[in-house]
Amino acid sequence: MAKVLVIGAGGVGSVAVHKMAMNPGIFSEIALASRTKSKCDAIAASVKARTGRDVATYQIDADDVAATTALIAEVKPVLVVNLALPYQDLSIMDACLAAGVNYMDTANYEPREEAKFEYKWQWAYQERFKEAGLTALLGSGFDPGVTSVFAMWLKKHKLDTIRTLDILDCNGGDHGQAFATNFNPEINIREVTAPARHWENGEWIETPAMSVKHSFDFEQVGPKNMYLMYHEELESLARFLPEMERARFWMTFGDAYITHLTVLQNVGMTRIDPVIYEGKEIIPLQFLKAVLPEPASLGATTKGKTNIGDIATGTKDGVEKTFYIYNICDHEEAYAETGNQAVSYTTGVPAMIGAAMLVQGIWSGAGVFNMEQFDPDPFMDMLNAHGLPWQVKELDGPVQF
Repeated sequence: MAKVLVIGAGGVGSVAVHKMAMNPGIFSEIALASRTKSKCDAIAASVKARTGRDVATYQIDADDVAATTALIAEVKPVLVVNLALPYQDLSIMDACLAAGVNYMDTANYEPREEAKFEYKWQWAYQERFKEAGLTALLGSGFDPGVTSVFAMWLKKHKLDTIRTLDILDCNGGDHGQAFATNFNPEINIREVTAPARHWENGEWIETPAMSVKHSFDFEQVGPKNMYLMYHEELESLARFLPEMERARFWMTFGDAYITHLTVLQNVGMTRIDPVIYEGKEIIPLQFLKAVLPEPASLGATTKGKTNIGDIATGTKDGVEKTFYIYNICDHEEAYAETGNQAVSYTTGVPAMIGAAMLVQGIWSGAGVFNMEQFDPDPFMDMLNAHGLPWQVKELDGPVQF
C-alpha cells in the first residue's frame, strides 16, 4: 500500500482520486492539491460519500517550485500524480527531484506562449531522474497513454512489426450546450487549432489545422467526421516503434463545433498572445475559457459514448495483418460511478492505473519513461478490471483513409 499526492482538481483529477479511493489495497492514503482548495474539498466530499474514505486536501500553486517541494515534503508521498495543466509539468518535475519523489503525468509539457507539444523538454530530465534513482512516467492518460499501450500490446501479441498506425478518438456524447469543450477549454482549443502533423517515412508531415477529414463508422456511436491532428503520443510511438512507416491521429468533431471554432478563430478569440483591454493585458483564449461551461459541470447532462482505439497494420510470421483495438465508454455510466463524464473518466482511470503500476513496483526504473517502454500486459489487465474494458478485432485489410 502507498501514499500518493495528486495535483489537479479538474474532472480527470476527480476521476483518478475516486478510483484510487476504490482501491485501498493499492492506495492507502490519498492527498489532493490544487490552486483552488474548494475544488479539492468538493472532490473529497464526493469520495467520502461514495467510498467512505478520507482524502486530505491542500492549496498549492504548482508553478511555485519551492512551495510545491515543501508540500511534497509535508505530505511525504511515494508518488506525485500531476493532473494539473501541461504548462506546469516541468515545475512539478523540479519539485519532485528536489523532494526525492517519483513523478507521473497524463500530458506532455507545452510552453504557455506557444501551442507546441513536444517531449524534448521532459526527455531532457532523463539523467537527473536517473542519477536521483527516481522514476518519471509520462503520459498515463488515454491518448496519450492507453493508445500507446494498445500499440505495444499488439506488437507483443499480434504483430511482429507495425507498419502503419492510426489512432481514432471519437466522442459521441451530447452535453446539450451550443458550444463547450469536454476538457480544459484552453488546452483543448490550443490543441485543435494547432497545425496537424503526422509521421511518415521518417519525417513529420505538416498540414493546416482541421484541413484533412474522413468519415468513420464507430461501433455504438455511428458514422462521424474525424479530423487529422497532431497528438503527443505520435512522437513517442515514432521513437519506440522505429519500424513504423506512418502514424496518424484522428479526432471527431461535429459540424456545430467546427462552425463555432471557426468563428472564434476568425474574430481572434483563440489567440494566446496578450491584448490590451481597458488598460489591462488579457489573453483572449483565457477570457474565452472563463465564459465557456466548466467541463466538470457537463457530466450530469452528457449522454452517449466514447470510442477510442488503434488500427495497426503490420506483419506476423511474414503475413500482413490489420488489427483494431479499442474501448467504448458510456458517459452516463461514468457519471454514475464517479460524478464525471466519460472524457474525464477515460483519462482519470488510466492515471490511477499508471500510478498503481508504479507504487506496486510492477513498472520501475530510474529515469524518464514513456508508456511504450513497459510491459503492456498488467496495465491492460487493470483496464478490464477497473471500468475500461477493451476488445480487439482482426480486420480484412488496412484502413482506406
